[in-house]
Amino acid sequence: MLATLALAAPHVAAAQAPAQGAQAPFQIDPGEATFTIFVRSIPIGTETVTVARSADGWTITSSGRLGPPVDIVARRLQVRYNAEWHPFEFTYDGTARGQAQSIHTLIEGTKATSDIVANNQTSQKIDAIDPNALVVMASNFFGPYEAVAARLKTAAVGAEIPIFGPAQLSFTIRVGETSAAPIQTTARLINARRTHISLILPGAPLDGELWTDESGRMVRFSMIAQGLDVVRKDVAAVSSRSVTISRPNDEPAKIPANGFILAGTLSRPIQTSTTPKILPAVVLVGGSGAIDRDGLAFGIPVLGQLADAIADAGFIVVRYDKRGIGQSGGRAESAGLAEYAEDARAAVQWLSKRKDVDRKKIVVIGHSEGGAVALIAASKDKSIAAVGLLSANGVTGAQLILAQQAHALDRLKLSVADRQAKVDLQKKIHEAVLTGKGWETMPAEVNRRQVDNPEFQSLLANDPAKVIPEVRQPILIVQGELDTQVEPSNADRLEAMAKKRKNAPPVNMVEMVKLPGINHLLVPATTGEVEEYGALKDKTVSPAVTQAIVTWLTKTLSAAR
Repeated sequence: MLATLALAAPHVAAAQAPAQGAQAPFQIDPGEATFTIFVRSIPIGTETVTVARSADGWTITSSGRLGPPVDIVARRLQVRYNAEWHPFEFTYDGTARGQAQSIHTLIEGTKATSDIVANNQTSQKIDAIDPNALVVMASNFFGPYEAVAARLKTAAVGAEIPIFGPAQLSFTIRVGETSAAPIQTTARLINARRTHISLILPGAPLDGELWTDESGRMVRFSMIAQGLDVVRKDVAAVSSRSVTISRPNDEPAKIPANGFILAGTLSRPIQTSTTPKILPAVVLVGGSGAIDRDGLAFGIPVLGQLADAIADAGFIVVRYDKRGIGQSGGRAESAGLAEYAEDARAAVQWLSKRKDVDRKKIVVIGHSEGGAVALIAASKDKSIAAVGLLSANGVTGAQLILAQQAHALDRLKLSVADRQAKVDLQKKIHEAVLTGKGWETMPAEVNRRQVDNPEFQSLLANDPAKVIPEVRQPILIVQGELDTQVEPSNADRLEAMAKKRKNAPPVNMVEMVKLPGINHLLVPATTGEVEEYGALKDKTVSPAVTQAIVTWLTKTLSAAR
C-alpha cells in the first residue's frame, strides 16, 4: 500500500505556502464531486467532496468509506480556510474497523493544537507549523487534495511543499512537470492537466500524479507504484477515456466481440496521391491490468505512440480499450488470456472486412502480457499473417512472477530466512490461485481479491513453450536490455522455441532485436527499475523500437501470400 499515505489511521498535515507577500492563486469552482477509490484496479471505496465558498473563506468537506480489509469510514472530514486560503480548523469524525476516531485541530499563527480520540484514548498534540501554510491534508481520504490541486495551478516545476503530519511522519511534496491530458466523457471533452508529484520520504520517494480540470478541481489522484487511483465519477465511468495521443485522420473503431463491443481507434497513413487503396494492417494488444487503447503507463502512451509510428510507415493500425475498460463493453473480471486472445481475433476479423485492408496481411503485435495474448490468438487463427512480441515472457507466468520477486528481494536488505519466507509465501499464493485450495491458511496481509481472478490465474498457467509450437506464423521478438520486469533472457528463450517449430516459416522469419538502454515500457532509461518510471524525462517510445517493428513488417509482409 502507501507508506505515509497508507490506508491507516487519519492524520492532519499542513503544507507551506509561497513566500510571504505572494498572492494566493487558489481560485477554484465550488461544488460537489464523488470519487471512486481503486487499489490495483479494484474499487475499495467512495468519497463525496464538497468545496464551498463564503464571505469567511473556503471550506472543503468530505465523507466516504473504504471497505475491507481497510474498513474505514469518514462520517465528516472538513478543512476550513480563510479568504486567503490559510487554514484555521480541521475536523475528522469517523471509525476504523469499528472503533471511533476523531481529530479536531485549531491553527493559530504558528501553533496547531490537535485533540485526538483513538482506541478509546484521548490525547492532545501541539505542533509548530509555518504561519503561511496553505494546505491541510489527511491520509485515507482525499477530499483535501482539492486544495493541493488548486495550489498546483501556479506551482513551478521543482517547487517543494513541506507536509507536516502531527500523528505521522512529515515529508515533502516535490512538484514535477505538468502536461495536457484531455479526457473524453459522454458529456464533454475535459481539458485536464496532469502534474507529476513526488512524495520525498526518508526511505525512497513515491511518485504520483494529480490531474485537474479547467477550473482547478481535482479529477484524479494516483500513487503509481502503489496501485492507488482516486478517480472522479464522471472520469471513472467506463464511457470515459483519456485522449493521450491522436492523429488528424484517426477513426473511431467499434469492434463486435463476443456479445459486446470493443471501442478503439483506427489510425491510417496520411493520404497522398501515391497511397495505395488497400493497405496491410496491424492490431496492437496491451498488457496486464486496466489498459486502455493507448497503453498508458506512467504517463507514456505505449500503444498510442507505436500506432502513430507504424501508421506513418504506411500501415493501418487498430488499438482498443481492453474489455470492461474505457469505452469497451464486456467484463474484465471474468476474462483471462484466452478471452483476451478472442478479443484480438475479433479485431483481426473486423479489419479483414474493411475494403481498405489487405486481409492477407494483418499482423498482431502484443506488448508485455499482450505478447502472450498475441501468441494464443495466432495459434488459433491462421488468418493472422505474423506475430510481434514486445517485452514478452519466454517462461511460464508463475516463473516470471517469481523472477520479478527475486529481483525485488535482491534490492532489499533481508536475512536469508526472511527472503525465503517471502518466496515460500509467493509460491503458496500461486498454488492457491491455480488450485483454489489453501486460502484459509494465508496470512491476513494477502489480499485474495487482487490475485484470485481469471487474468492472474491464466497468466500463472501460461506457458509459451506449449503455445509456440502451434504458431506457424513469422515471429518478431523485441526486448529492451534494461527491462527489469521481463528479463532479457526471456527473448532468448522465445527465439529458441520459435526456431524449433515444425512446419514453421524459415529460420530467417524468426527475428529477435535486443535494444540497449531500453526498459520494459520501450523507452530510454538509466536503471530500468519500476521506481524510475514516474521520473523518466523521456516519455517517448524509442525510435529504435518502432524502426525494428516497421523494418520487420515491411520485410515479412512483402513475402506474405
